[in-house]
Amino acid sequence: MQDEFDGRSLTDRLLHWGRRASDRAGTASREGAGQAMPTKAFGKFLACLASRESPVLLDLGPVVGPNVGVLGERLGCKLVVEDLFADLDRHAKEGRIPEFAEFLSARLKHPDGSVDGILCWDLLDYLDKASAQVLGRELTRVLKPGGALLGFFATTPPEDRRASYTKFLIVDDTTLEHRSYPAARAKQPVLNNRDITRLFEGLRVAESFLLLTKTREILFRKAG
Repeated sequence: MQDEFDGRSLTDRLLHWGRRASDRAGTASREGAGQAMPTKAFGKFLACLASRESPVLLDLGPVVGPNVGVLGERLGCKLVVEDLFADLDRHAKEGRIPEFAEFLSARLKHPDGSVDGILCWDLLDYLDKASAQVLGRELTRVLKPGGALLGFFATTPPEDRRASYTKFLIVDDTTLEHRSYPAARAKQPVLNNRDITRLFEGLRVAESFLLLTKTREILFRKAG
């Protein structure tokens, strides 16, 4: 993917990214498959990784084909997808949620300090306290010094009580398309800001945005 840009200036790359983002937005609108929603932190997350050469990016959501191309074009990164939503759903269907914290403690096989960026999406909204604490420690462990982690957190209980997860499709730096799909696990009680920061004690909050969609976007950084 990165070879496509060999010999191009930064301006050429940004123009190409803008055209591709516009094409994706038009396609999404025609398909009507999801809802385009604003984001303030996603572009800042990308900026954190843009200066790193061939960064390693860990995505905790399901594989989303268009995102693979977008992130490859934008960052020239190595994208590693670890679908923890699928793991959580399986545990919920099998009645093994009490075991999920222990499962997470050994789930990520990445060495310490081996990942430049982490897309956590809204996974923490679905976890019990013990599982959230384990995941926070594991993500902090694998993140490189200077690395970035992006998480989305609900600030109010969902209006729709039906259990569902969300796939986040990248439209551009300021827009993500939300596509819901069935879930066996409902969102858990809302985490307050102190609870969230305690989950990532080895990281600092670099940016925090409260959106009109009642979602808080938090960009964490690791000192280094």
